[in-house]
Parts: sequence; C-alpha cells; structure tokens
Amino acid sequence: MSSRGGYPGSAGSPVNPAASPAVNPMSAGLGGGGVRMPPAMQHSGTGYRPMSGGAPQYHQRPGMPPNRGVPMGAMGPMAGPVPGPSYSSNLPMRPGMPQSAMDPARKRFLQQQQQAMGGQRRGVKRRKMADKVLPQRIRDLVPESQAYMDLLAFERKLDQTIARKRMEIQEAIKKPITQKRKLRIYISNTYTPGKPEGEEAEKVASWELRVEGKLLEDPAKHKRKFSSFFKSLVIELDKELYGPDNHLVEWHRMPTTQETDGFQVKRPGDVNVKCTLLLMLDHQPPQYKLDPRLARLLGVHTQTRASIMQALWLYIKNNKLQDSHEKEYINCNRYFRQIFNCIRMRFSEIPMKLAGLLQHPDPIVINHVISVDPNDQKKTACYDIDVEVDDPLKGQMNSFLSSTTNQQEIAALEMKIHETIESINQLKTQRDFMLSFSNNPQEFIQDWLKSQCRDLKLMTDTAGNPEEERRSEFYQAPWVPEAVGRYIFSKVQQRRQELEQVLGIRLT
Repeated sequence: MSSRGGYPGSAGSPVNPAASPAVNPMSAGLGGGGVRMPPAMQHSGTGYRPMSGGAPQYHQRPGMPPNRGVPMGAMGPMAGPVPGPSYSSNLPMRPGMPQSAMDPARKRFLQQQQQAMGGQRRGVKRRKMADKVLPQRIRDLVPESQAYMDLLAFERKLDQTIARKRMEIQEAIKKPITQKRKLRIYISNTYTPGKPEGEEAEKVASWELRVEGKLLEDPAKHKRKFSSFFKSLVIELDKELYGPDNHLVEWHRMPTTQETDGFQVKRPGDVNVKCTLLLMLDHQPPQYKLDPRLARLLGVHTQTRASIMQALWLYIKNNKLQDSHEKEYINCNRYFRQIFNCIRMRFSEIPMKLAGLLQHPDPIVINHVISVDPNDQKKTACYDIDVEVDDPLKGQMNSFLSSTTNQQEIAALEMKIHETIESINQLKTQRDFMLSFSNNPQEFIQDWLKSQCRDLKLMTDTAGNPEEERRSEFYQAPWVPEAVGRYIFSKVQQRRQELEQVLGIRLT
C-alpha cells in the first residue's frame, strides 16, 4: 500500500480506483466486485465483527503523533460511519474526499504556498533591480567587479536625475511656454479708375485694400496663417464718405472660422480715404488690462489672470496686510480701501472683487490713408508688432516625453544584463559545488545524498520512513489489521455507491 495506513478521517469516503490503480495489494483477489478478506477478519452478516466493549487495545503507529492515536471504537454495520482521524497529516488530498476531511495543518500549508507564489509573481518587477547587483561573495572573489558596481551606482543616480527632469518637464508643459516675436503687417491698396460707357470694364472707379503679414525669421516648417494671431479686426472708413451704415468692416473669430493669409476690402471711390485699423490680438491664455489705480500700485498693466493674482499676493505679503490672528483676512491700507471700497476682506473675496477691475486689452490702432493717385498704383506701408508664439522648446519637450525609441533599446540591454548576472550566479554555484567536492569528497557525497533524499520526499510527498517501511517487520505491527479494515471498508462503500447509481436503487 503506497499510503501505508494513512486514511481519511471521514470513514466511508470513497477512493477513486482509477486515480490510483495500484494502491491495493489485494486487488488480485477481487473478482466480480467481491472482496477477499483474511480469515481473522471474516464474520457472518453484512458488517464487520464488533470489537470488545471494554477498553480497546490499540498500538501507536511508529512516527505518528501521540494526539493522533484515537481508538477506532465499535464499528456498526457497513452503511454506518466509521469514526477516526487520518494517520498522517502529510498525505495528499485523495480524489473524492470531502474538503472538510483535509487536515487543518495541510490546509494552512497549501494556503501559505499559494500566497508565496502570488507574492513571487507580484515581486517580479521589484526583483529586477536586485537581480542586477552582484552578490558580495562574487565581489570578494573577483575584485575587478567593483568597477561594475560603481557603474551600477552611477546608473541609479542617472535614472533618478532623468526621472526628476521628466517630472519637471511635465510640470513645465502645463504652463504656457511662449516667446515674443515680430509680426510684420503689410497694408497696401490698388486703385482702378472708371471707364467710359461702351468699354468692357468697370464703369465706377474703385479701390481695394489688402492687409497681410508674416513672422520675421520664422524657423517653423509650417507657417502660421496671418489671421491666427488676432481675435478680431475692424477697419473703420471715413464716415462722411460711406455713411454711418457702411463705414465699418468687421471680422471676428468664431469656432468655425477658417484661417486666412490676409484680408481685403473693396469699395467704390476716386478720392483718398482715411481709415483706421483696430487689431485685437488673440492671447493664449487670455490677458486683461488692469484698472489704472491698481495697475500703478502693482506695476502690472496687461497680464494674465494668474500673473495678476501673483502680483497682488506679493504686494499683500510685502506690505504685511494679512491679519496676524485671522490669516484668512486682509487688512486694507488706504490704497486698497480706495480701490476695493472696503476696510477688510477675505482672501476668498479677492477673485470676485478683482473681476470688476479687469478689462479687455487695448487694441492695436493703425492709421492709414488709401491713396487713389494714378501715378502711384500700389502703395505699401509696413508695421511691426510684438506677438507671443509657442516656444519651439515645447514641441521638443513633448517629443521627449512621448519618445519610445530609446526605451526599447534600454529594455533589451537591461534584459541582457539580468541574463549575464544570472549566468554568473550559476557559475559561482557550480564552482562552489566542485570546490566542496574537491576539499572533502566523502563528506560531500554524504551531505549531497541526504539533501537529494529530502528533495525526493518533498517532490513525491512521501510520509513516514521509507527505509523502515521497506522491511516486512513493518507490516506485522498491531495497527496494520485496523488500517487494512479501514481501507477495505472504504472500497466496499465506493462499490456500493457505484451499484446504487447503476441500478437506481438503494441497497440496505
């Protein structure tokens, strides 16, 4: 018997013969479902022979813990339960045995194994960095390996620096990164005189005004359209010549606006026309003009809302206007009292009070004269204005953060380093193995056999002492008949259940 007396504590639990076909040494005597029992265990009737009613005489199995030696008690009929715990806590779970019959100690052992395997899977990435470190025993053996450890420390510092810079770039990208450039505006006009009647041409004289522009020294490959720099453009013509309803030409940016390279206006006329161009820059993020009193106080004229709030806080901090006891309040000085019309205010009230002091920025005003002099067919005027454009560095930052070309190469090199370190560790283990054998072969072989024996027991999950169990005296022990009876009883119970399932009746 491969289990050698180790049976489940729940009597009557079936054992699957297909799963272990060679576990029963008496299977040669089984025929037609019958069971051959030794004469000492035969008894008339359907049940086993009852044991004596007095104190049962039983013997402890060698190697079994004292608390497992529970007497079997009186056996009832075959259909009744046979109490008694298992004889071994290290046996594997038998097929068909209920989960409740598993030894609690074995349950805990299996749970710990599962948790350890799950922890190993979770710790794969955490071990990656440790796998690159050479063990101390190898460093002591090869002093030149210290150069590798120095490189590893430098790589760690470099990785930390790159990670810190990457975070700084990510924070910098959230803020607008702009630079000031010169936008040159070209304003020109052409004049077409009227023709006498009968000729195929315009009968009424007219002029055409063109407004165009481009960035000076623009290194970008994709040129920005001229209209993308402005939020609105208004051309105001002479009101006396074109009347109050036709003297304004307006363009305002809409969500569906198509960007253009310029604007052109055509009107009839044969005299010089004075016009005014109002250009409103499209600031991103939006900028606001401060109230003149607050602008003089803070030294800020037109700026973004965040910059205005920062300048206001610096003024409050430098002039110690924050209440020393109630930190959420500001004690207004005489300038703040004139601007905000209050003696004291909360920090949370500043945005609301500041909103009434912000205005739209002033437009760029250009005065121009549209000439209709026939001797001057095309007259061009140039104006340079300062505009804010995206810094090319922002595109480089985005490409740096999204680049994965170097990451694949680095990952391949990391994997190669891990494999090399693993190979070094294996070679060191082999060296220690051979060195131990050369120093003391006899002791090494004995220790190695003991170690292999322990590993074999763990792999086969074998209980007991194989050296003792291979001797015939082991099976003459007093506990063997009881164990055989338990085994036969479980086989009979299994056969009974199979017959009940096939015949569809319950045998009594």
